[in-house]
Amino acid sequence: MSKRPPITNRVRELREQHSQMSQAALGGAVGVTRQTIIAIEQGRYSPSLETSFRIARLFGVGLEDVFGWNEPSA
Repeated sequence: MSKRPPITNRVRELREQHSQMSQAALGGAVGVTRQTIIAIEQGRYSPSLETSFRIARLFGVGLEDVFGWNEPSA
């Protein structure tokens, strides 16, 4: 079983706060597929830095308002 990346996110919450934006609409706006947005929201995929900035700017918030880092325990 693969470990989830230590990145957390509020993508689904922000998307729903913006007129119930669909996953497909968000993906199209930031240049990724709907499946990629699903994987990001589920914590199975960490987006590139470029995609992360595009998501944050689309929602008009800072990068750390969308994404967080859970420091892995040693």
